[in-house]
Amino acid sequence: MAKNLKIKQIKSLIGSQPKHKRTMKAIGFHRHQQTLEKVDTPQLRGMLHQVRHLVSVEELKAVRKK
Repeated sequence: MAKNLKIKQIKSLIGSQPKHKRTMKAIGFHRHQQTLEKVDTPQLRGMLHQVRHLVSVEELKAVRKK
């Protein structure tokens, strides 16, 4: 069973490094205070580590794949 992550952008990208802006766009964020639900993967965890000062992450209960 795959775990899901609830990710919320908590800080603005104004004044951020271009690398962080590209990472946030790759994760799927489009606006400030947006909340996303993504499947937990090592690639996603690496991207979240790069922008850990801009987001909050919460683990959700395991989701059963059908």
